[in-house]
This record gives sequence, structure tokens and C-alpha cells, in this order.
Amino acid sequence: MNLKILMTLAITLVIAWALFHFKAYLGIFILPIFIALVSFVTLRLYGLIEKESPEDE
Repeated sequence: MNLKILMTLAITLVIAWALFHFKAYLGIFILPIFIALVSFVTLRLYGLIEKESPEDE
């Protein structure tokens, strides 16, 4: 696997752990932060996978 993909997943897991660990303190902000985290990971991994995939021409 690519090092960038592994780093993205590791950082995401740490942020997700912190998000759910401190969810009582975040209150209503937990949902927008969670949606932003999911969107970031989805777009970041899609971009990295597209960059790695060979061109089919």
C-alpha cells in the first residue's frame, strides 16, 4: 500500500478516536465534524487511488 494512504488512514483513526472520546464536550458540533471527517477521508482516498490506478486507454 502507498505510504500516503496508510498515513491518511492512521490520522483518520486518531481523529475519529478523539472525536468519539470527547463527544460529551463537543455536543452539537459532533455531527458536522463527523460529516467533515468522512468527506475528507472519502475524497482523499479517492484522489490517491485515482492517482495510482493505471490509465485505461
